[in-house]
Amino acid sequence: MSELVYGRLKSKKRSERMANVLTLVLVLFFAILVLFPIWWIFRTSLMTSAEIYRFPPSLLPADWLFSNYEKTLEIFKFWKYLWNTMVIIVPSCLAGTFTATLCGYAFARLRFRGKRLIWALCIGSMLLPAMVTLIPLYIGWTRGLGLQDSYLPLILPYFCGGGAFNIFLVRQFILSIPRELDQAATIDGAGYFRILFSIIMPAIRPAMIVVALFIFIGLWNDLLQQMIYINSSDKYTIALGLTNFRGQLKQEWSLTMAATCLSFAPGVLFYLIGQKYFVEGITMTGMKN
Repeated sequence: MSELVYGRLKSKKRSERMANVLTLVLVLFFAILVLFPIWWIFRTSLMTSAEIYRFPPSLLPADWLFSNYEKTLEIFKFWKYLWNTMVIIVPSCLAGTFTATLCGYAFARLRFRGKRLIWALCIGSMLLPAMVTLIPLYIGWTRGLGLQDSYLPLILPYFCGGGAFNIFLVRQFILSIPRELDQAATIDGAGYFRILFSIIMPAIRPAMIVVALFIFIGLWNDLLQQMIYINSSDKYTIALGLTNFRGQLKQEWSLTMAATCLSFAPGVLFYLIGQKYFVEGITMTGMKN
């Protein structure tokens, strides 16, 4: 009997080991598929024009021409574009994360008249296509407030809640925190803001970092609105500068790919710094003990 049980356990472990190996192989396969275009851009940035058009193409450049990046930086105003982009992103991320936390806390914990209606309108706004509001917002910002060729139309909306999805995300995390903590703090004499800053915010820090990452990625890739509101070349962001750079060079693919690598490198770095909290924020369903 013991030998039969031992055989079954051994067979089960063998099956689990094979499943783990198969899962690892599949994960590596899909990871290679995802990373291959990034590698292709990077290897192209280190090649000559003749080598790029050679057939069959090679996975590795014959000569690693890092001088292409020096040539690119002479034409592509990377540092200027990066500064302009950060002028938009930094206040937007800070204000958007903070105001989304305030709104999420209000919807999760406070009681006030019209709460359900306002929450329904907030969630309903997520279903509204961005193209529907694009023209009215442009007319309001430019003709109504006179904010032409300005960063403010890209920044100020994040001072008003940080976006419906971000409010929803923060609210769901706050709802997972036991209300007994709030009640205990209230008995000790803590007010709403003391509870928010001392209890709620430390508990939902992963969610706040996720919100900041979402805002960062959204603004970093938001070519359409930046193209609408920014007209001066001195105010170009990385997205606008890269688009203009590609139009100037046309056939210089090595320099174009070098500029592309420079453009997405800060975003990748920012994500790598916050990936621990990003994964934790996505998977966390309750407060840790």
